[in-house]
Formats: sequence, structure tokens, C-alpha cells
Amino acid sequence: MTRKGWDLRFLKLAEETALWSKDPSTKVGAVIVRPDLTVASLGFNGFPKRMPDLPLYYADKEQKYSRVIHAEMNAILFAKEPLTGFTLYTTLLPCDRCLVHVAQAGIDRIVSPLAAPSVLERWGAAFDKTRTYAREMGLEVVEYCLDIPTLSVTP
Repeated sequence: MTRKGWDLRFLKLAEETALWSKDPSTKVGAVIVRPDLTVASLGFNGFPKRMPDLPLYYADKEQKYSRVIHAEMNAILFAKEPLTGFTLYTTLLPCDRCLVHVAQAGIDRIVSPLAAPSVLERWGAAFDKTRTYAREMGLEVVEYCLDIPTLSVTP
């Protein structure tokens, strides 16, 4: 299988993982993969394990944003090994804050679908920072033109 074939396969797994998120407006999944193409960790966006997943917290954006852990961070936190040289697959390009943690964890390749125009309206500036920081740190960022139906982002 080609590298692109593996990338698409792991993006599909990230899409499936995103379905586990209880956030009704934004479902993001992440998969961290070892250089030998085996899965090291999975993550999805949601509240910490000891925090109640109450719909009223998800409905209130201020409450939600202060409580939610992004999919990339969950995948890093769930990993039980050093991540140096690994690849991160996400259903949404990491925000600039997550990217610095991804780099600090040793991950050197990030693969995601290109964001839809509606997503770029909201997070385009953060994604621009992500790409800039990735270039500064020598991280590889690969974005595929795909339709990820589970990624439903509402303003």
C-alpha cells in the first residue's frame, strides 16, 4: 500500500473515532501512528473523564470551551509511550495551541483533510498559525482534499 493509501486509511479511523465525541456541534478524532504503521493512541474531543458530560455544558459555548480537551491532546495523554517520530492523523487541522503540544511530544508529521470553507471562516487564523509554526519547527503537514461527513461544525 502507498503512503497516501495508509494516510487515507488512518484518516478514516480518525473519522470513526470522532463519532465518540459527545459534542453536538464539533466532532474531532485523532489517531497517533508509529513509524511501523501500528496505532499508538486514539483521542476525540470531549470533557475530562471525571467531569459530567451534561448537554447544558455543551450548549453553552463558554462552558464548553473552558471544559473541553481537544482530540489531539487526548490522544497524546492516552499514549503510553514516547511519541518521537510518530504521525498524528486528525479530522481537523490542529489549532495552534495543540500544535505546539504535538511538537513537544515529538510527533513530526500531521495529516488531516483540508478544512471546509465554513470551518475556515471560524478557525482560519488559528490554522494559519498552525502552518506557520509547523514550518518553523520543520514539521511535515499533509492536507488532503476530502469530504469528512462526521465533521459538523456549527457557529
